[in-house]
Amino acid sequence: MKIAVIGAGKWGSAIYDALSVNNSCLITSFHQKAVPNFVNIKEALECEFLVFALSTQGIRSYLRENFENKKQKILIASKGIETNTCQFLDEIFLEFVDKEQICVLSGPSFASEVMQKLPCALVINAYNQQNAKEFASFFPNYIKTYVGDDVRGAEICGAYKNVLAIASGVCDGLSLGNNARASLISRGLIEMHRFGKFFGAKEETFLGLSGAGDLFLTASSTLSRNYRVGLDLAKNKPLSEILKGLGEVAEGVQTAFAINTLAKKHKIYTPIVHEVVLMLEGKKAQECLVDLMLPKEIS
Repeated sequence: MKIAVIGAGKWGSAIYDALSVNNSCLITSFHQKAVPNFVNIKEALECEFLVFALSTQGIRSYLRENFENKKQKILIASKGIETNTCQFLDEIFLEFVDKEQICVLSGPSFASEVMQKLPCALVINAYNQQNAKEFASFFPNYIKTYVGDDVRGAEICGAYKNVLAIASGVCDGLSLGNNARASLISRGLIEMHRFGKFFGAKEETFLGLSGAGDLFLTASSTLSRNYRVGLDLAKNKPLSEILKGLGEVAEGVQTAFAINTLAKKHKIYTPIVHEVVLMLEGKKAQECLVDLMLPKEIS
């Protein structure tokens, strides 16, 4: 019984390293990597358990070009929303697999610390609880795994927190202080919950590891590439320059546009995401701050 990780970036490599502690595990990606048990795409997709850690915006084309449904059990470790369709990750996968095959991994977890085997806790949400429990059993003892059934809530938390991390990076880049960052993150959590509630997410998901836990982590550390994007936006650097200097995919950038589109379509109040999008389009960070600070009724 083999597990394959699809995607050998930092996050995929960290998951592969963790799963390899107690299991026979393979890894693959678009480009050859000098790591043990690296195989071609075809061989990896023959495994019974597949963990997808690809960039969100490339998942649909990857599945279309390579995937054949053989009833594999799938753990989605990617985080984001597809920009051009505004679809959630499970919606993309449902075009290729059955609902019962899908699980979603979430929770506070920087790849570098997982590679160091530092302790953390993650959640596996699934439509089929038995599949979630099987995936949970594969993780080593320095990763505590919980099982849940709120797939959509976990996906929204994982996507939304990256956008809020950009906003938090802007806040710190402008040297607004700890009070401002705490205010931003707490209001961001309310905003994330408001958005998720519209799509049927469960209340407790936003208070747990997938929501508050991952948000607090990602919105407060330079280990987060999205947070680093915010630091540079505070300097009013153009987005193209920021992304070139980053050298990695910051999922929050494209996800911000997707959330903003969905929020407008469904009339969901998302002021922080709205201002992040305007900054990504060139609005000065100080102007966004002024607009966010205008008096509003608490909701």
